[in-house]
Amino acid sequence: MDTDTHSIGGKSAIMDDTDRKIIAILGKNGRISYTDLGKEIGLSRVAVQVRVNALIDEGVIEGFAAVINPEKVGISVSAFFNVEVEPKYLQQVADTLEHEPQVTSLYHMTGPSKLHMHGLFTDHHEMEMFLHEKLYLLPGITSVDTQILIKRYKSRTGIRL
Repeated sequence: MDTDTHSIGGKSAIMDDTDRKIIAILGKNGRISYTDLGKEIGLSRVAVQVRVNALIDEGVIEGFAAVINPEKVGISVSAFFNVEVEPKYLQQVADTLEHEPQVTSLYHMTGPSKLHMHGLFTDHHEMEMFLHEKLYLLPGITSVDTQILIKRYKSRTGIRL
């Protein structure tokens, strides 16, 4: 049996092949019942539920969410931003941007205090207002490079195991 030991929140969490199978299945179908999940991997519903709860408690599974097609709900602009920030303002800018509803992901990347951000907007006007009324006004912003998505070929949630 292949296992990995991780320290999560001071606890030692051991993930085995069964946990990996559970995570892989949940990554494809987060709505699967514990009974059906158990049938797929050869465990009882209760055993699966115990394992899933342990993975949640250990922080391995951070949550469950529906994957929404933005265009189907009236969000027509998907944009990526590379935002350069003076180092002393980096945390402050990140803290502000993470609470903006249009921002879907925000990462600190290598390079000169660079934030990489993705945002979803109903239209170009909303994106322009976000830039002028929120992003550009933040202290320490030295440059913003914006790229608008033309076509989505693949979008992935979760991780590859």
